[in-house]
Amino acid sequence: MEERSLRITGADTNFFNKITSTLTRMLIPTKIGINGMFVAMKRNAMLKAYETYVKESESANSDEAQNKFDTAYTTYLESLDKHIMDSIYKKVKNGTASDFEKNAMSKYYEVTSLKEKEYVEYKYRKQKYLIELDWEGIRANGKEKVIQKYIEFYLYKMDSLYKAILKNYSIKLADATNIYDSTKEWIYTKIFYTLEEYVQNILALKIEKYPEEYKGIEPDYQRFQGFAVGKLDTRDIIEKNMILLNISRKLFTHSIPLIVAEQCYEKLLKDARTLLQDTKIANKREKAYAMLISLIEDYYTKLLSTKVYWEDLGEREKFKKIWDKFQGFNPLKDTDFVEYVKQKEILFIKEDLKKIRNTKVDYTKLEKYYKRKLVDYGAIREMRNKYQSYGKYLGNIKEKINKVRV
Repeated sequence: MEERSLRITGADTNFFNKITSTLTRMLIPTKIGINGMFVAMKRNAMLKAYETYVKESESANSDEAQNKFDTAYTTYLESLDKHIMDSIYKKVKNGTASDFEKNAMSKYYEVTSLKEKEYVEYKYRKQKYLIELDWEGIRANGKEKVIQKYIEFYLYKMDSLYKAILKNYSIKLADATNIYDSTKEWIYTKIFYTLEEYVQNILALKIEKYPEEYKGIEPDYQRFQGFAVGKLDTRDIIEKNMILLNISRKLFTHSIPLIVAEQCYEKLLKDARTLLQDTKIANKREKAYAMLISLIEDYYTKLLSTKVYWEDLGEREKFKKIWDKFQGFNPLKDTDFVEYVKQKEILFIKEDLKKIRNTKVDYTKLEKYYKRKLVDYGAIREMRNKYQSYGKYLGNIKEKINKVRV
């Protein structure tokens, strides 16, 4: 039998080697092999349920299809979670993990640390993390058929998770009982960080896969890509966040409602004003000024002009007057485009001067810079180290003449 066995083994070596290799992978202590097979099974079942759910989304069986998909999706996530704890965790613990696995485990701990204090965020971020981990594995394997099958689900689910995460931040930011500025500063950071993640990881795939649907966003996306590489200074970061906020007005109008978007714009305006005031190098100061003017214009045209409900009717009337003036500057009709730009800047500077005078922040240096700009543009006159509007200047002259006559 031994001789016969040797002959059989030699006759089909590859066959028995494959069996031995498979059994070895399934029986090793970390259970990597069996967990990988289990994840693949649950993934396939989930994708089938998702396809059925999409097909029957408008039929009478939509509720049943959605329930089946939800159940398959939950089981799929549980299999991924088990794979991490049974396989990756043990490899990290034993010192045999790759850099990718170490990084995956580090992110896993980062997400689970949210569970006690920020359960809502934890709930969405853990799903996002597990799906991203599987997506990276699928792309690394390079099987085009699996990639194409998975990407439809991936874009759908990640879209909903990002919207849920941003909505959670918006609720926190709009909470009037939260009076701690430091806490809200952290929320602003999270909002912009999440938007950046979405643009890099999800919007990029969507533009590639559905270019016609995202033509309107592509110009902003191309601008954002200019900030995706290299070291960014404060001005770059503010400008990048300005682009992200513009994109959010097209993609996340419900997750980041107008009242929250307005707070985000005001936060960027505050940062831009501080930067302009603190910058001493002339060239950099002019760049910071150009960015601030662009941000003010976006604030008026992309946010306030779309605002329907105003709590303060007086503020609405003020904006209407500004908007009417701005609408009067038509670059298509004006023969001198430079003059159009100058008049627009004068309008924005004057309005921003009114705003910074009503804040608690000391903007003395910024006021001087603004007034110097207005003098250069001929909007006000400088007399005895004081800046005066031309109308006020004429009024003072008339008053002095009348006193002399008397």
